[in-house]
Amino acid sequence: MSVLICGSLAFDSIATFPGRFAEQILPDQLHILNVSFLVPTLRREFGGTAGNIAYNLKALGGEPRVMAALGSDGTTYRERFESLGLDTRWVRTVEDAYTAQANIITDQDNNQITAFHPGAMQSAHQTAVPADKGDIALAIVAPDGRDAMLQHAEQLAAAGIPFIFDPGQGLPMFNGEELSRFVELATWVTVNDYEGRMLCDRIGADLASISKRGLKGLIVTLAADGCDLWVDGAVTRVPGVTATAVVDPTGCGDAFRAGLLYGLERGWDLPRSVTLGNRLGALKIASHGPQNHAVDPAVLLA
Repeated sequence: MSVLICGSLAFDSIATFPGRFAEQILPDQLHILNVSFLVPTLRREFGGTAGNIAYNLKALGGEPRVMAALGSDGTTYRERFESLGLDTRWVRTVEDAYTAQANIITDQDNNQITAFHPGAMQSAHQTAVPADKGDIALAIVAPDGRDAMLQHAEQLAAAGIPFIFDPGQGLPMFNGEELSRFVELATWVTVNDYEGRMLCDRIGADLASISKRGLKGLIVTLAADGCDLWVDGAVTRVPGVTATAVVDPTGCGDAFRAGLLYGLERGWDLPRSVTLGNRLGALKIASHGPQNHAVDPAVLLA
């Protein structure tokens, strides 16, 4: 069985600031903010939520199918997918746009500032979820173009495909009514702790209440502390996994989601699935870039 991954494909330009953002930004001067960061290192990586999730899921032995958009400069990304044996049938090329670009600066405390150009991602909604789900067992709606996220969620529900709603950095694009609709359509919701607070604020309900809205689970990731699982109003803490090194947090959340999808597709319970996600996130953070770490399924699945 396969997993449909609706999300972004992007090129990530990742720079490292050897200081702390907090020491460079004056809280009482935010209204005239004008800062510059010297970044001695710079790398260009394959990224985007769909690309990162697919990379990790394929490495675990899963069968991801990506639904996303590339720009006229996306040939190398498509070739990378093909070299990894990834299905590209639903990867659209938009000739009059660039592939989405993320410019990320990470400080020594692993805080990040990101500037994102959506480019071809804004046309992702032009590819629809197939009405006949075939061998698609489940899906994820990850950060993508606004219209794509709205339409793909509706299409997945109509096709009877259970899916994870993962608003991520796209959450601010939606109002409370729209977010409530996503929750209504989804089978699971996953957010980090900051996004969880924003979700509650916009919907006007707490996590316990949201988890009672027909979801099989609401997962709130807590970085190194693991994650909280909210099921029908009750919460369980699943502890994190200690990383061998903390090198680059870019793509850790996507690695976690790949582990979650792998477990759910195989019928694992939620705690076991998120435990695999925690392991994969800890593995990824020890490597530069979102798609450069080696995944040994025999170790992760032991």
